[in-house]
Amino acid sequence: MTMENSKNDMTQPRVSGMQNQIRHAACRWCYEDIPLEQFCREGKEIGLAAIDLLETSDFETIRKYDLDCPVVTFPTTTTNSGIKVGMIEKAFNRLEHHDALVEVYERKLKDCASVSAKQLICFSGNREGLDDQQGLENCAIGLERLLPTAEKLGITLIMELLNSRVDHPDYMCDKSDWGVALADRLASPNFKLLYDIYHMQIMEGDIIATIRSKHRYFSHYHTGGCPGRNEIDETQELNYPAIMRAILETGYAGHVAQEFIPTQKDKLASLKQAIQICTV
Repeated sequence: MTMENSKNDMTQPRVSGMQNQIRHAACRWCYEDIPLEQFCREGKEIGLAAIDLLETSDFETIRKYDLDCPVVTFPTTTTNSGIKVGMIEKAFNRLEHHDALVEVYERKLKDCASVSAKQLICFSGNREGLDDQQGLENCAIGLERLLPTAEKLGITLIMELLNSRVDHPDYMCDKSDWGVALADRLASPNFKLLYDIYHMQIMEGDIIATIRSKHRYFSHYHTGGCPGRNEIDETQELNYPAIMRAILETGYAGHVAQEFIPTQKDKLASLKQAIQICTV
């Protein structure tokens, strides 16, 4: 296949029996310099069905444009000892963070329920010398305190899989097997994983095989060009049309959220191209 043919293959929507079944979303933080009203209006025009990682206070705006939010962004708070927790680096893998995290997540779960949001993101935290097995057990102890509320409200807590080699050094939930083990330990339909394709390509590869074998643990997907976390076009190593087909083959009916950092001056043009690539 020539480079030109390869480019066309990557950027043109596929025609198949599953045409247009991917529900397209985009992560808000990648386009935060565009006012939310404008992003909703113009994003809808290019094929967005949702905007990911919003605050519950943003729901009134997105619903004016008949858009959804697949996953609400994380809350943060401060422990009694003055440590800020809830973000990627400091979260559920430390017992000393749990009281503060449970309090702030209980409030956030109720906020999610008030706007009928269905998923709320969470993180493991960094290792900082902590053994992975002990960190997993600590995460389970903290999350078990939240699951009764999540189950009662019909909200799923999802922990994101992130790479610890490039973007988030020392992050603990950096392999799908670790996340799956945590999900098995919790054994609740209200705890799942956010499978970030970019991050897991860096950490373990085998993207399509992992989706096929572990999809029951994944309740949301993020994209990103690898290497570089930029556009998901022919400049990077992942074949997103094939990945989208693999996701659809599992019966997944949720959203796939674009989470790449656009390099084009016209960020919405980059997003439009990504939507086309992922329309299979």
